[in-house]
Amino acid sequence: MLKGRQVVFAGHSSGGAIAILAALWCLECCRTRPNGDMLVHPYCMTFGSPLVGNKIWSHALRRENWARYFIHFVMKYDIVPRMMLAPLSSIQELLQAISPFINPKSQYTQRDAVARSRNALNFFMTVMRNASSVASYAACNLKGCTNLLLETVSNIVQLSPYIPFGTYIFCTGNRKLVVVENPDAVLQLLFYSSQLSSEAEAAVVVARSLNDHLLYTNEMQDSLEMQDVIHLNNLTDIPLSSNVDPSDEVASMNSALKDLGLSTRARLCLRAAGEWEKQKKKNEEKIEQNKRSITDALSKIQEYQTRCDIRKVGYYDAFKIQNTEDDFKANVKRLELAGIWDEIIEMLKRYELPDSFEGRRDWIELGTQFRRQVEPLDIANYYRHLKNEDTGPYLIRGRPKRYRFTQRWLEHFDKVHAGARSESCFWAEVEELRNKPFAQVQDKILSLETDANGWIQSSLLGNDVFFPESTYTKWWKTLPPQHKQTSWVSEKITP
Repeated sequence: MLKGRQVVFAGHSSGGAIAILAALWCLECCRTRPNGDMLVHPYCMTFGSPLVGNKIWSHALRRENWARYFIHFVMKYDIVPRMMLAPLSSIQELLQAISPFINPKSQYTQRDAVARSRNALNFFMTVMRNASSVASYAACNLKGCTNLLLETVSNIVQLSPYIPFGTYIFCTGNRKLVVVENPDAVLQLLFYSSQLSSEAEAAVVVARSLNDHLLYTNEMQDSLEMQDVIHLNNLTDIPLSSNVDPSDEVASMNSALKDLGLSTRARLCLRAAGEWEKQKKKNEEKIEQNKRSITDALSKIQEYQTRCDIRKVGYYDAFKIQNTEDDFKANVKRLELAGIWDEIIEMLKRYELPDSFEGRRDWIELGTQFRRQVEPLDIANYYRHLKNEDTGPYLIRGRPKRYRFTQRWLEHFDKVHAGARSESCFWAEVEELRNKPFAQVQDKILSLETDANGWIQSSLLGNDVFFPESTYTKWWKTLPPQHKQTSWVSEKITP
């Protein structure tokens, strides 16, 4: 990429999917120069592209704030952007049959036209039937449905995992463009905008589902000349009725929605998508109010660590022994913090927070501070109660998600491999190694010492590790003399 030049990846149909992958590669690998200067971000424009990626993909793009670089144009009845809402197994054979009819370079005879109509009808009905299931299931979740039957049905009916991302621009067919950024709303529009208003128009709609795929050039020219663009930014303001006073401020929006053929049910689904987006922001505001509680509790644990250092007893060992009232109070703060962070992680798992939350630097830093200060206490508590004997090693069977998630945030932010920021797990490694024969774990001991050396130099691990009565010191002194003589740890521990 040349400095200051804007690169745009574009494609029609399957070419759009290729353009998406190329743009993603560029965003991931080519966004920075060796000297750290940012390049101009690439854009991607697709026309009638099939869906690419699942919910995790969409979430990741919005987390990175990359979704804004993808713009997708969709004709009202074009079946290709909707076809991945059906499981591939249900449409694979039909897709092969109709593929010549959505290829602008292919030619077919009158006999082929008969087969085209039959196959197109079967393909359209199969896709829309599956799209109905996907859209209905998503709408139920948006509306907060808690009926257990919903989960049962999802386990029985095979639902497509594909969902949209980026900015979608729907062409109404009347020289209007409707712009939608909310992926939940886009999913509903992909289904409801191509509905049949009556059985009588089935043949027309089915034919258009293929023909529209080849008409993007003309439609773009007509629509861009008119410059009649409606942005559905405030989804909660969408009128439920198509009968709106022409002087009303939402009249132009209502006109575009009528052109897309949206029913009252469809508009309710769009509103639900808007309400869910608002609820995510409210949840984020609620989480923000916990910041003070988190920092106050971390300050108390830092004070506890300092008092332990003064007594020449590492706070890991002091907490594991639990001999003083100070240790009890530290445990109370540990449990308070665990409750707050567990709530945050569960909300993230349920997608109840904005997708950008995990990429926020302030929360990454706060999560890192929490993990580095508090996880050693969790490890001490785990081995104090001998949970390793019943459950298994802490790192494999006992590590809470609140630490796995916050570590992953930092590793992703720093662009390092998984496990590169595992300094908070030092004591778990020690506990597992110290009860095994040296010959069996020699390589792991050497690896841990190498990592610990780097953590000590980076101040990520304190010198309390080398206090005379620390668990690490006592164990290290039992290692074979030939190992201790060549280890850098010998400079820290008095024989």
